[in-house]
Amino acid sequence: MEFYVNNEKLDIVLEDEKTVGDVLKAFETECAKNNATTVNITLNGKNIGADEFDSIFNEPLEDDTKLELIIVSQSEIIDSFNRQIKDCEILSNELLELPVKLQSGKDQEATGLIAKFADFIEKFCHTTTLSALFPSVYEKLKIDGKGVNEFFQEFSQILSDFEQAIVTKDTVLMGDLAEYELSPRLQAITQTIKEL
Repeated sequence: MEFYVNNEKLDIVLEDEKTVGDVLKAFETECAKNNATTVNITLNGKNIGADEFDSIFNEPLEDDTKLELIIVSQSEIIDSFNRQIKDCEILSNELLELPVKLQSGKDQEATGLIAKFADFIEKFCHTTTLSALFPSVYEKLKIDGKGVNEFFQEFSQILSDFEQAIVTKDTVLMGDLAEYELSPRLQAITQTIKEL
């Protein structure tokens, strides 16, 4: 059997494990001891979705069985958030300058800033989603005194308005949203991450 964790081949010695499920259970027990969990399973080159998990559980281990796992740890989640602090602070300040960029015809700079903002939000959302696997971290994510779900329900409406302003080329609304809605929320996100 070949066993990979985070794309690194591990030499493991099977004891009483006879099925894929036996290996997964034993591995998950070890993960739990180290505040980690499995987020992706690939068996013999096939990505296994949550709905297929039961079907592979009793599959016998063979010499040519290849099991690949992607795991994430609580410390990796916190590290990821910490790496995002600086970007978040810089972006919140740069968004305050978006109205001036738009009014002074610096469209290319404005477009670059909007793309940078979109990338940041995507990374932050991804890390936040993974943090839900670790309740002790997820529950600390209070942004502006709100839980993550409540914060993003409100924020998604603002993001939708911002997107609509981009589509209609409403530079005044884009500038107002950047200065009075997006930037303050990024400042709140920065504060929350610093307190983790």
